Amino acid sequence: MAAPKKGRRSPGAHGHPGRALAVILVALAALVGGMFLSGNTKPRLGIDLAGGTEITLTAKSTPGQQNAVNPTNMDTAKNIIQQRVNGVGVSEATAQVQGSNNIIVDIPKGTNTEQAVKLVGTTAQLYFRPVLTEAAGTPASAPSPSSSPSPSSSPSASSGAKAHSGSSAKPSASPSPSSTTQGRAVTGALKSSASSSPSPSPSPSAGSSGLDLSIPANLQSQFNALDCSNAAQRANAGEGARPGDKTIGCSQDGKTKYVLGAAAVAGKDVSKAQAVYDTQTGAGWIVTLNFDGTGSKQFTDVTGELAKQQSPNNQFAIVLDNQVVSSPEVSSAITGGSAQISGNFTQQSAEDLANVLSYGALPLTFNTSDVTTVTPQLGGQQLQGGLVAGAVGLVIVVLYLLAYYRGLSFVAVVSLMVSAALTYSIMSVLGPAIGFALDLPAVSGAIVAIGITADSFIVYFERIRDELRHGRSLAPAVARAWPRARRTVLVSDFVSFLAAAVLFFFSVGKVQGFAFTLGLTTLLDVVVVFLFTKPLMTILAQRKFYASGHPWSGLDPKSLGVQAPLRRVRRSARPEVKEA
Repeated sequence: MAAPKKGRRSPGAHGHPGRALAVILVALAALVGGMFLSGNTKPRLGIDLAGGTEITLTAKSTPGQQNAVNPTNMDTAKNIIQQRVNGVGVSEATAQVQGSNNIIVDIPKGTNTEQAVKLVGTTAQLYFRPVLTEAAGTPASAPSPSSSPSPSSSPSASSGAKAHSGSSAKPSASPSPSSTTQGRAVTGALKSSASSSPSPSPSPSAGSSGLDLSIPANLQSQFNALDCSNAAQRANAGEGARPGDKTIGCSQDGKTKYVLGAAAVAGKDVSKAQAVYDTQTGAGWIVTLNFDGTGSKQFTDVTGELAKQQSPNNQFAIVLDNQVVSSPEVSSAITGGSAQISGNFTQQSAEDLANVLSYGALPLTFNTSDVTTVTPQLGGQQLQGGLVAGAVGLVIVVLYLLAYYRGLSFVAVVSLMVSAALTYSIMSVLGPAIGFALDLPAVSGAIVAIGITADSFIVYFERIRDELRHGRSLAPAVARAWPRARRTVLVSDFVSFLAAAVLFFFSVGKVQGFAFTLGLTTLLDVVVVFLFTKPLMTILAQRKFYASGHPWSGLDPKSLGVQAPLRRVRRSARPEVKEA
């Protein structure tokens, strides 16, 4: 077999460096193009760099829960609030307990402040309560108190939330309050009873069906005087009532008021809540609820009891923070541990409701004490100082590479530029995608990554030099040095990434930003070294400037201490002496 010609290499000797370079350059072009097309040409900044909103919440004691404001409940509330805000895409929001009864929530700029205040301050105390009676939201002439509501004194059956597909219900001729506009529960068993319910009859007395439907005289008086059209009265209706107490409440639109029985199912028994768009029934945006084992049994039991009653006692009210979200009627027991809340929801309102229900109810009631706009002046000064320090460190690294590696420093500097471009474009894209915000700790993580990336180049260069010292030419040295350098780079980057992952999952707040950036840049270091540095070095090894060991290439055999191999001297054989 003929030997290959000098200067040519076999196709598989060094792989296909051009393909690897094409892959990373195409990926970089796609990221930069996506960044400009989406209009997100800059990373999203955190509250310490761009400013934002600081919300102060003050916990208050409620009747019967004077000792509820304790460190355990405050810490629980802090975690729930942070999960809620992060649940709408704000990844850099922080919540901290200050003193004994305050929680400070910092939200970066770019978030809907009004929505954020609503989310963090919503107690989300959710209860399912049977409806004892209902009436128009404005006060009427007070009827004489009675032990139980009579059908004639309650609104007609059409006043409940019962607009379901396929229902034959028709409004009665008598005036009645309109159904709640914020939402209504929807399941197969929640149907209108205007045309299918039996003829009116007195409500069952306490104990006949397992439900106590009596109304105390003092509660009836409060109900008669309640004006749900007044925002202050609507907000304070039922305040201080415990889950086991009967209470009064208003619909969220203030058009209907209720007397409600003791809570039958608590919101803590909701295992999952999700906002979905209902295309089958045309109900629009709805919130689906799934109960745990306890809540499923309680929900089945109470809906079974309510189904035996007449209107309005066959309704149950979904009460969120003392306001009735909906009051659907029940025609049969609802089994399966799931239900739906639907109505005039927008996508945002459905997601907000699902968000507060998914992460649980706050164990305390909070007042919004202060909402302050935070300026980025202090963070900007710190960022300027950090960038100056990072620039000085980068210049020192480049000068060291130039002085020690000379021509090889070109490979390192270009690789650092590619890594910086990838990091910047990815951070710009991740801002709107996952809510990532660049804050001071995240900038610190990116600066630390410069040293990690430079270390990978140095490992590879030193392996190549070692091979040259053993007397090999540059092209074989580049090929033989790569497997050994690759193992070292992977082990080093794996340790850095593992540290970043542990720090991310076991820390909170801004420390997570540092860990996320460190982990991201560590992964990019592997990508750049494999798909850019190594292929570029393979191509340059075939150029005369590097292959000939030019003094400024950084691969000069003389400066590396390479000695020419010793030549063996062939001695001529002694003439054989023949004997006579």
